[in-house]
Amino acid sequence: MTEPFDFERAFEALREATKPFAKAALFALRDDGFVTPFEQLVACILSIRTFDETMLPAAKKLFEVARTPQEILSLTISQIDALILTCTFHDQKAAQIREIARRVTEEFGGELPCDFETLTSLRGVGPKCANLVLGIACNQPRIGVDVHVHRVTNRWKRVSTKTPEQTLAALEKVLPEK
Repeated sequence: MTEPFDFERAFEALREATKPFAKAALFALRDDGFVTPFEQLVACILSIRTFDETMLPAAKKLFEVARTPQEILSLTISQIDALILTCTFHDQKAAQIREIARRVTEEFGGELPCDFETLTSLRGVGPKCANLVLGIACNQPRIGVDVHVHRVTNRWKRVSTKTPEQTLAALEKVLPEK
């Protein structure tokens, strides 16, 4: 008979093993004062298929010019694109960010709600980014599962799933809320 998995011990080992490394970019941005759901969502969009080392300066460059949906709307797609040029798929992301800013301004009075359904209703926002925004900016207990988390947790045999979405559901059942 195997012992139950000791999550707290595993988390402590992970915290210790990752101490020498820089914080993940979204947490680094939060610690630098970029704490709103909108800022975190824009940064998460920029991070898709882009290394943190590239995304972080690009997000800060954009936020030096525009941090709110209203400020983003004052820019053209070309201006946004020029600010995030180093990110992968920058031109598509520029259009996406401007469209999200428009919707947030028109539909939600300029404040992005801390709501999973609202976030995932925005074009290009999936469960991973929605959960990261809700966890980091809204202090909700959430798990951001991407293909990497899916693969690692399956290799560790903590879950046995076929998709990141299934992994998210399985992890929500076994991980302690903390």
